[in-house]
Amino acid sequence: MPVYDYDLFVIGAGSGGVRACRIAAGHGAKVAVAEEYRVGGTCVIRGCVPKKLLVYGSHYRDELEDAASYGWIGVGGKFDWPTLRDNVQKEVTRLNAAYIATLERNRVEIFNARATFVDEHALEVGTRRITARHILVATGGRPATPAFAGAEHAFSSNEAFHLPELPRRMVVYGGGYIATEFAGIFHGLGVEVTQLYRGQLILRGWDAEMREKLQAAYVAKGVRVRLGAEIAAVERSGTGFTLTLSDGGRLETDAVMHAIGREPNTAGFGLDRVGVTLDGKGAVKVDAFSQSSRPHIYAIGDVTNRLQLTPVAIREGHAFADTVFGKAPWSVDHTNVPSAVFSQPALASVGLSEEAARAQGMDVRIFRSDFRPMKHTISGRQERTLCKLVVDAKSDRVVGAHMLSPDAPEIIQSLAVAVRLGATKRDFDQTVALHPSAAEEFVLMR
Repeated sequence: MPVYDYDLFVIGAGSGGVRACRIAAGHGAKVAVAEEYRVGGTCVIRGCVPKKLLVYGSHYRDELEDAASYGWIGVGGKFDWPTLRDNVQKEVTRLNAAYIATLERNRVEIFNARATFVDEHALEVGTRRITARHILVATGGRPATPAFAGAEHAFSSNEAFHLPELPRRMVVYGGGYIATEFAGIFHGLGVEVTQLYRGQLILRGWDAEMREKLQAAYVAKGVRVRLGAEIAAVERSGTGFTLTLSDGGRLETDAVMHAIGREPNTAGFGLDRVGVTLDGKGAVKVDAFSQSSRPHIYAIGDVTNRLQLTPVAIREGHAFADTVFGKAPWSVDHTNVPSAVFSQPALASVGLSEEAARAQGMDVRIFRSDFRPMKHTISGRQERTLCKLVVDAKSDRVVGAHMLSPDAPEIIQSLAVAVRLGATKRDFDQTVALHPSAAEEFVLMR
């Protein structure tokens, strides 16, 4: 039997890769991981965590304005971007250190280098050649690169956290969750934001009614939503930029952020050299147990393009390690996974949208509650909350729950348990409301 340097070598130390390392090591495997940037991956270093902290920071402008209605006279202040930016990065650094400590505590060897395949069991890691019985690809995703002329003048979400100063005007190019979240963030921090999207309704794939309400809310807040056009070219114009659009229009701005999607990070790792099959979008094709076309090579997380969510990658990493090293096989259920857009207000969902349920041939009943939150009866804001349940009329089962509200992610997380367990509308109806709360609407809709 061949002798290898490691039982498991993981390429990529994001949340999924780190979980796989920890669990495999706990099962007695000799484990190492290669990370060419910083341990923690997209979520910790340049994604969910720093972005959510920026979301918190961007809320204070409205909160300070509303404070006067609640008797807090003279509350206010000047926003300082470097303070928020640097404090966010301090937290990122702390988490990076915590992830490293977790690996070290579990006796996982860390290589701060890029790993590429030499053959099926061998990797070139920096200047070393390393062999492993099993190899896990957990390299995540990266921002898709736009093809318009002058694309070098635009920055991605990776750079958004490190801007030396906030521009007065910004174009955020894209209609997905990243573009929508950053449009809300920078608008909340006082930037004049234009969100530019080629479609007619942002957040393709989400429940259409929720998309419409959120887009209308952004317009009401003052975000300039420009639809039906793409960027054809970006040219420097004095201290700013001029955008030429596909519909013949032009925009003047001080900064351009592109967020047109993310793609699997598979280029340059030598996967083709060892016969690992990729799909049409460049993602590693895997089975239910995250096994690739090569029996000893596995892949998890965004690089597989199944569900691009950190908690999913973590579960996939855990399942892989239990299956291969713990001799306790299990696979991840990718249905009824809750997700959220940390827009302003936030949008959260679990289960099927109304459109998806109808597409499956269900006889659908829709329950909704559209109301002005209690907080704004005093603040005077016109922002509204929308709750929605999608019910299969035949079984009475709630197959989808959706909410547009500042509290939506916290509330939908709890509802995800009920949806996953197959709760019926009657179960919701028989649950006593917690009053006064926004969440109570989910058990009061008739």
